Amino acid sequence: MTDSTVARRYAGALFSLSKKEGMDALVARGENLSELARLAREEPKLGAILKSPVISPAEKKALLDAILQKITDDRITRNFCDLLADKERLGALAEIADWYNFMLDDARGILRGRVTTAVSLRPERREEIKAALREKFGKDIELTFHVDPAILGGMVLAVGDKVMDSSLRAQLGVLRETLRRGM
Repeated sequence: MTDSTVARRYAGALFSLSKKEGMDALVARGENLSELARLAREEPKLGAILKSPVISPAEKKALLDAILQKITDDRITRNFCDLLADKERLGALAEIADWYNFMLDDARGILRGRVTTAVSLRPERREEIKAALREKFGKDIELTFHVDPAILGGMVLAVGDKVMDSSLRAQLGVLRETLRRGM
């Protein structure tokens, strides 16, 4: 089983359990998982400890318990982390948090996306793009905007699992391929 499949299954199990308690529990657990994943990414030693097969699950649980005492008093989050430690799945914590938050966004009717342009967009233009996508998908849209001069012009839009590349770089690539084939 791939790591992605494992992460999706664990995230789905926690999501299903949390769903029974309502939206507040769903959101709180998503925040807890995100905070743990952030700490593991930002503290390389913590990340290495969680992934290490040499360190026992009991030691990992003790460490996680100390961290979770500062983050939350939610027993289900703690039990979930203990389960991950017992099953040697703490290395997938960041991906589990990502999948969980993807499911949470879907339940809340939120679609996340990324817009990459060659130059920074004016705030009015950013709002126009959000409004157009909100109308197209019928969901609230949360976009992050990035600048990459390498795309030359146009934009690359990634929303959910769809990518629309209308960059000048992509169009030139298509033109080059067409010319290469001899039209």
